Amino acid sequence: MYQDEALTPTFSRTGEATTARYTQIPDGSMLPETAYRIVRDETMLDGNARLNLATFVGTWMDESADKLYADAFDKNMIDKDEYPATAAIEEYCWRILADLWHAPDRTDVIGTSTIGSSEACMLGGLALKRRWQNARRAAGKSTEKPNLIMSSAVQVCWEKFCNYFDVEMRQVATTEEHPLMDGTSLEDVVDENTIGVVVLMGVTYTGAYEPVMKVQAKLDDIQAKTGLDIPIHIDGASGAMIAPFLQPELEWDFRVPRVQSINTSGHKYGLVYPGVGWIVWRNTAALPEELVFRVSYLGGSMPTFALNFSRPGAQVLLQYYRFLRLGRAGYTSIQQASQDVARYLSHAVSEIDAFELLTDGSDIPVFAWRLKPGHTDKWTLYHLSERLRIKGWLVPAYPLSGELEGQTVMRIVCRDGLSRDLAEDLLHDIREETEFLDSLDAPMPHPGLGPAFHH
Repeated sequence: MYQDEALTPTFSRTGEATTARYTQIPDGSMLPETAYRIVRDETMLDGNARLNLATFVGTWMDESADKLYADAFDKNMIDKDEYPATAAIEEYCWRILADLWHAPDRTDVIGTSTIGSSEACMLGGLALKRRWQNARRAAGKSTEKPNLIMSSAVQVCWEKFCNYFDVEMRQVATTEEHPLMDGTSLEDVVDENTIGVVVLMGVTYTGAYEPVMKVQAKLDDIQAKTGLDIPIHIDGASGAMIAPFLQPELEWDFRVPRVQSINTSGHKYGLVYPGVGWIVWRNTAALPEELVFRVSYLGGSMPTFALNFSRPGAQVLLQYYRFLRLGRAGYTSIQQASQDVARYLSHAVSEIDAFELLTDGSDIPVFAWRLKPGHTDKWTLYHLSERLRIKGWLVPAYPLSGELEGQTVMRIVCRDGLSRDLAEDLLHDIREETEFLDSLDAPMPHPGLGPAFHH
């Protein structure tokens, strides 16, 4: 029967001729080509990754990277005994990042790869919690009720961390006057149970950097008045791979004394396929030893600190490939090209009468805009997002956070692969659809419309 199936025209074979939606394992086997075709055809309904301007995640690498990826499909990052060279390359990568982020002593630094920034944030939060617990126990004080301070604009992974690891989440609400956490009101939320403050190098809502130096200055004032010495963790999921190349003079990293750890996404502006993240601590003392597990390989030992166990090693090799292939000059060129597209688009959008900018892409290559107050009662940004989706573009509309949650914005993430050519096509469609919506004589219907993007 198997041979007969091989001779049957493709779309008449078992599987293709019946259904592709298997919720139970099929009784029999099928040709590999048939199984491939079923899965491939199902995914044709997915969007075009190059036109997805909602995601920060990389969607393109070159042919050499694709070949390296295929060569490393079977490598398990946790198995450092079988894959010692891959384990060594992981260390090369986080040491490169430590240098890029100005670690004060390159011989006294530690880091690790992760599945993505979310896991890296969890590890950074755990280290802050354990350091606080150790200090409290040494002082004979209670370790109950730890809290972590952050902006209301944080990514959901921080809510998960606080939920999963029993830490009170204290948010500083964004406001019209203070759209970023800039140190204002920190004295109202910090206390002896505060394990740290999370500062965002690239707010996902708008793409703006929170001012690390201002937050440190306020924490210095708090320490002078109360004696509380509060560390900072930098969530650099996006910005930690932008600032070193586009804003090298900006002090946000380990040059800032209170910064104890930094995370980033290798699969965002690190320019690697999903999913790899990184976290680096400024020194080994910042990562409590009891959180580190030692595994042996080649007669020696290597530290490992992760929530996941078995995980792909291929993306770690791809990150090292990117570092070698591009170097500082290549990263600078690519990130600058993305920012140039963002600045071009944001300037053009700002000239459309319906809109006003919140950010213009001058921090990370991301910008956001909103409808001008009173411009129309016929349509919303959700309608514009839907109209652009019809043409293939995924441009999200969603509410802001904190006291600004009543405001809806749209945001475009400019990544490697969004060329000036494509940007001009996108701008044409934004203008055309905005003109269509402005021409309406009656309000657009609302049923079913709402935020389709989750931070």
